[in-house]
Amino acid sequence: MAKQKTISKDIPLAEITLRRYEKPANLSERELVRKLCLSIGLLQPGDSRDVVVDVLNVLIKAKKEQKSWTSDEICSLVIEERKKLKLPMLGIASSNIRRQLKRLKDSLLVEKRLNAYRITEHDNLNQIFEDKIEKMLLPSINSRIKEYLKRIDEL
Repeated sequence: MAKQKTISKDIPLAEITLRRYEKPANLSERELVRKLCLSIGLLQPGDSRDVVVDVLNVLIKAKKEQKSWTSDEICSLVIEERKKLKLPMLGIASSNIRRQLKRLKDSLLVEKRLNAYRITEHDNLNQIFEDKIEKMLLPSINSRIKEYLKRIDEL
């Protein structure tokens, strides 16, 4: 059987996953961050490897003090946090922490400045979501989807 030749790769210019969960009541700090990660597609329902939650949580805590951390510092803080919460030490390799930081950067919640990571401009997450995702990313994605819908309707 001949191997099928790939003509082109469908690589998205931008993508986002949004999910709606119950209102955030009576949740621990980590569980709130976990639900946020699930809500914006950084974590999939049922994922047991949830180190992205701890990476984001470490950066949220740093924001309160206007601090930025290198990936190695974040790795150490994540390990410390997981030990304190008696969580399995899964996904804590520095290469995986860097991958999670890239995902957070791609989601526009985190930025890298001078080889250190921080919540974008030490701003409020709600403001970042409104400015970067609601006002910039979603309209761009919606507009392109409507172009596809219009073209299909013309068929």
